This record gives sequence, C-alpha cells and structure tokens, in this order.
Amino acid sequence: MDRAALMDRVNRSKIAALLLAVACALAFAGAGCSRKNAAKTGMFPASEEVAGWSKTGETRTFDAANLWRYIDGDAERYLKAGVQSVATADYKYRNQAEVVADVYTMTSGEGATKIFESEPERNAKPVPIGDAARLYGQSLIFRKGRYLARIVAFDESPGLQQQLVELGRVLAEHLEK
Repeated sequence: MDRAALMDRVNRSKIAALLLAVACALAFAGAGCSRKNAAKTGMFPASEEVAGWSKTGETRTFDAANLWRYIDGDAERYLKAGVQSVATADYKYRNQAEVVADVYTMTSGEGATKIFESEPERNAKPVPIGDAARLYGQSLIFRKGRYLARIVAFDESPGLQQQLVELGRVLAEHLEK
C-alpha cells in the first residue's frame, strides 16, 4: 500500500472515530433530559389558557438520577425528600415578563411538604393555591398532593405577582390530587 492510500485510510478512521465520539456525546447529553409536548404531560397550561400567558418552547423533564443536571447543588435535598422527576416549562406574559415553571413529582405528599416547609416564610405571603402556597417578590411556590411547583420570574414588572398567582392557579388545576 502506498503512502497516499495509507494516509487516506488513517484519515477515514479518524473521521469515523470522531463521528462516533460526537454521537456518543449527544446520546449521553440527552440521557438526563427529555423533551415532551405539554399536551402529552398534561401538566402545564397551554398558551393563552391563562390570559396573557404564552408557553415558549417544549416541556423538559429530568428523572431523579439526572436531577443534578437541572438543579446542580440542590438536587440532594430533593432526592432525600423522594423526588421522582421534575418537569419544566418556560412562559412569557404579554412580552413583559419571562418565567420558568417547575413541577417536582415526589413519591408522596410528605416529600412535597418537606421541601415546601424548608423554604423561608419571611418576605412571603400565603396565597390560596393547592394545599399551601407562598408568594414572594418574583416567585410563587406551592404544593398539591405529591407535587411541588415553583414559578420564578426573571424580571419584575407591574402586576407580576397577581399574574404569577393566576398562572399558578391554572397549573394547580392541571396537577392530579
């Protein structure tokens, strides 16, 4: 075999190895997160189901084994409370506010209560959503049965708290008891 043919063969082997490495990396990266349509999960309100709110993007889910990929640094607390998975979706309110809504599915209502009660009560006001809820400046957290939900806004805007409550109420309706 001449030198040119040998180099061609080596280059093809390198390209094949590189493609295999990329394919493996993509498969590994996707192992902890799956994208699901909100209609399939039924967990999140559709766009305009809550006046002014639009769902932007697909619902993402992380199982317990890969929770650290989503909430690195705080996953252990949720694992100890019995988290099974988290589903997360992004929303926008009339081009004024962007929020992320997370729903943690726990093995029992006790797990949701444990996480909820570990959140500070200072600077929060109770609101009537689910089994218990607290409204902070730019966020809302509530529990309903074995679910713990958190809605967090990236920016403040006028009337934001009331809009978080409205989104939270409809989200709570989507969660099974």
